[in-house]
Amino acid sequence: MHSEMKLMIIIISVLAAVALIQGCYSAANRHSKSPTSSVVFPVTGNVYPRGYYHATVNIGNPPKPYFLDIDTGSDLTWLQCDVPCVKCLPAPHKPYKPNKDLVACMDPLCASVHWPDNYDCKSSQDQCDYEVQYADHGSSLGLLVKDWFPLQYINGSVAKPRLAFGCGYNQEVLASMDPPYTDGILGLGVGKASILQQLHELGVTKNVVGHCLSAQGDGYLFFGDELVPSAGVVWTPMSTTDIEKHYSLGTAELYVGGKKSGIKGLPIVFDSGSTYTYLNAEAYKALLSMLMKDLKGKHIDIATDDESLPVCWKGSKPFKSIQDVKNLFKPIMLSFANSKNARLQFDPEAYLIISKHGNVCLGILNGSEVGLESVNLIGDISMLDKIILYDNENQRIGWAPANCNKLPR
Repeated sequence: MHSEMKLMIIIISVLAAVALIQGCYSAANRHSKSPTSSVVFPVTGNVYPRGYYHATVNIGNPPKPYFLDIDTGSDLTWLQCDVPCVKCLPAPHKPYKPNKDLVACMDPLCASVHWPDNYDCKSSQDQCDYEVQYADHGSSLGLLVKDWFPLQYINGSVAKPRLAFGCGYNQEVLASMDPPYTDGILGLGVGKASILQQLHELGVTKNVVGHCLSAQGDGYLFFGDELVPSAGVVWTPMSTTDIEKHYSLGTAELYVGGKKSGIKGLPIVFDSGSTYTYLNAEAYKALLSMLMKDLKGKHIDIATDDESLPVCWKGSKPFKSIQDVKNLFKPIMLSFANSKNARLQFDPEAYLIISKHGNVCLGILNGSEVGLESVNLIGDISMLDKIILYDNENQRIGWAPANCNKLPR
């Protein structure tokens, strides 16, 4: 599924966790020893033109591979599913064929997927249906099932947890997106239904996820804390006050080229399910105006005939790479209110793309136009060549420059 399909409407997110629900597995289901190792997945993709990064996840017995779009902005993992398909989209693999292990509607996981709404269970035997709506009007409709997820730890040993996920038999996608899409979404958010949270509940891995997306394409994803660098990481507390149940970093102030933009108090969320970065209308307007001011007299004009993104510029001849325009654009920076020295800098490579027409386009968009209201999302474009760490064990989020082309040993 194309990642633009996964910009969650945060206000009405159906994927958030229910704070009151206690562990969805009994103590008897937990592994007896505490998790000591991590699991790594190679990642493939790019920001442009594909628009997403996917991991290959094996599911079932015997296991079959599926390409899942890695999404820290939502909880529910789902894949296209033949029960049969009402509407399945062109994808790399055949739709998953479920076994008979359905999640009952009385299961706390079902309530978590439907939060903040109450899910009406007529009978304890009823199945748990779900519908996920994304901000760009993409959607998936299906039911919750359970199956084996064989995982190999980096120390060589193997775990075979049984996890719940969505079996999607009816998907919608924007007509402007190009097939084939991924087989589904790997939900890595903070709610009970998240694969990460389920693995933690079962004692399979620590409640930590990290990803490293390369600007050259590819990268890696990991669960567990073994690959968290021991030094060089900028950490900021995970905020639970601004936008609960998302990877929120609290509020930030926006700087462009080292100058204050006058925009403070921006609630920031990290979301690997979003291709681009989104700022609210006020911040977007201030950013665009400061960039335009800097470009005056630099022989670069607005490209009105390029629809790759809302704002593109053309030069006297087509640009081949960001290197051609790097010196024309200033770095952008976010300074976080709840961490004195936490700053996140976007060099031109972290907010610009070169379109197929040879123009340079702004990969920061107006979030108010897609229903995000005041929320500001940091998407894949601004995460490239950095290791991004979501440490739920210590309630913090971190980042550091990294070589994402190399799988960690």
